[in-house]
Amino acid sequence: MTFVRDLAIILLAVESLVVGVVLIVLVLEIRNLAKLLREEIKPILDSADETARTVRGTTVFVSENLVTPMVRASSFASGVAQALRILIRR
Repeated sequence: MTFVRDLAIILLAVESLVVGVVLIVLVLEIRNLAKLLREEIKPILDSADETARTVRGTTVFVSENLVTPMVRASSFASGVAQALRILIRR
């Protein structure tokens, strides 16, 4: 009976050592994964941010230099057309 007990204790000790080693390896792999993500994802996010800033600038440029003048011209033409309609009716 003591042989079985001693064998169980030895097996549990070996299992504890194996689990400890596996946990250490797991922690190291998680650290490596975090480092990889930090090194690979940051440039991608920086590139996406730069693209968003470029799109924002392009949108402002197009709005100020194309859309706004066209809206003003269209509004003026519509106003002139409406004024002419009113004058022609009288």
